Parts: sequence; structure tokens; C-alpha cells
Amino acid sequence: MTTATETDRLRGLAEQAGRDLEDASAAEILDWAAATFGRRFCVTSSMEDAVVAHLASRALPGVDVVFLDTGYHFPETIGTRDAVAAVLDVNVVTLTPRQSVAEQDAAYGPRLHDRDPDLCCALRKVAPLDQALAGYDAWATGLRRDESPTRAGTPVVGFDEKRGKVKIAPIARWTQEDVEQYVAEHGVLTNPLLMDGYGSIGCAPCTRRLLEGEDSRAGRWSGLGKTECGIHG
Repeated sequence: MTTATETDRLRGLAEQAGRDLEDASAAEILDWAAATFGRRFCVTSSMEDAVVAHLASRALPGVDVVFLDTGYHFPETIGTRDAVAAVLDVNVVTLTPRQSVAEQDAAYGPRLHDRDPDLCCALRKVAPLDQALAGYDAWATGLRRDESPTRAGTPVVGFDEKRGKVKIAPIARWTQEDVEQYVAEHGVLTNPLLMDGYGSIGCAPCTRRLLEGEDSRAGRWSGLGKTECGIHG
């Protein structure tokens, strides 16, 4: 169990790094994470693309890349996960919820994602990740400030108060163009659905293609007044 003293140390570390690394490159931010936390650091990935996993594998070869298999993913997403595991110098860690989809249907009724998407996300995403992150001091995400208004204030290094962990967003300052350029330069794996009209890829029942002019996350939980799964607050 993380002590209050250790939590305070990590919070202070995150606050200082957030200031020091605001203008640093993604590679420099991840080099800092690797040097500071070593194997107590992991990357989380939705397998929309492998940009952060690719960057992190250069800073910390064999880094853990945590993937949440909710039971509702598109086949293309599972295929991207398998390709990342085969191609990159990373250790893909697949998390699964306590209940299968069938068990959840039996307990809560079918299509919980339509009736109570917050609860569905809490059961199938947030709870498994909370448990897994207990084994790390810091975790990295692919959050970017340009993705949506709710992510505009994302720090490159911050503190996850809920979990007591350092939270790193090495590409927070990147634009979509930056991502596309990095993918092209390094031949980084991407989810095929990005070429089929999807801007952000989550569970199949709660994800649709974008309409012209929409921001990249508009296709998630469309019409439900929901913008985040709960992992990021």
C-alpha cells in the first residue's frame, strides 16, 4: 500500500516535472519517466495507434503497455493490439473486467452501455485499470490538448489524485498533424478504423464515425452527454 509520505513525494515530483518539462519533447519527457521510475512506469493504450508505445519503447525497451479488453472492442482494435505486441519492443499487458459481457448482462441487464454508460465504463474500464495501476508509480497516456475542449488543459506531467500516481501525457502538446507526421516517419502501427471515418476509437457499441467538422472525440458516446470513460476524470 502506498503511504501518505510516498504519495506526497510523488505529487511533489509530478508538480516539479510538470513545470520543468512543459516545453520538452515527447522523447525527453519519456526519457525522464524511464530514468525516474524504471519498471514502475507503464503506458496505457486504447490501440487507436501505437505512437506513445513506440516512443516509450525507445526510452524504456520492454516497457509494459497496458490494454483494457472490455469485451466490446472492434476486431480491428484487437488486431492492432496483437500487432503492437509482435512488432514493438514492449510487453503488452491485457486487462479484463471481473465479469464477462454475459455475466454483466445477467447481473445488470443487457446493453448496460446504452442505459448507464458511466456504470458500464466503471465496471469494464476503470475498475480493472485501478487495480492494475497499483503496481506502478507512474503511467503514460496518449491524451492531447487538441482532441477536445475537456482535454485542453492536460499537463505533460501531472498527478493522478484518485490513484496516487504520476500521470504523464508526453504528446499533450502535439496536434493531429504531429501525430500523422510521426506515424509516417517511423511507420508506426495505427488502427485501420482511423482510415474508415473514425476519429477516436473505443468500444464498438459506443463509437461511431465522425461527421464533417466534428472534433476527433465527437463519435464517442454520441447523444449521451458523456465525453470521458472515467479513466481520466
